[in-house]
Amino acid sequence: MVRRPVAWVVAIVLFVEAFGVAALNWFLGVVVDRQDMSLAGLDSDMMANSSKIGGIVFGLYFALCGLVALLVALRDRPPAGFGRILLISAAVVHALLGAFAWGLVGWSAFLFMVVVLGLIVLLLMTYDSPAEPADAAPPAAPPENGGGKDGEGSPVTSPPAPTTP
Repeated sequence: MVRRPVAWVVAIVLFVEAFGVAALNWFLGVVVDRQDMSLAGLDSDMMANSSKIGGIVFGLYFALCGLVALLVALRDRPPAGFGRILLISAAVVHALLGAFAWGLVGWSAFLFMVVVLGLIVLLLMTYDSPAEPADAAPPAAPPENGGGKDGEGSPVTSPPAPTTP
């Protein structure tokens, strides 16, 4: 099965990304704070603090997504409810970040975002259908005449057998 290793990889990647995003934004906040310059009249302290707070918020968001992926890997069950919504939102965020990264940073950042997006989507898709045990019985064959009714409410009947003279 590919399901559990994918969940482990997604969890590790999201935890590393959470740390990286938080550290990068913290560093940018320190740089802005040390420059002591304003941008269009904005206070440099406000920009530095906003960068640090944004890094912490996004770092916690990606860490929470990583925790959901870790729980999926440990339990070998699909994410449900809030966890599924969180992973779907992380996929959307990575798609948007990938689009921005292409124009602002370059193709390598875009490639990283697309790989993470693909891993999250793969995690969601591999746990989409319930796993069947290897010794499960095949599904029963439907009755030969369809066994049901057509759209008009009359029973479905098979056509009469041809007769030979």
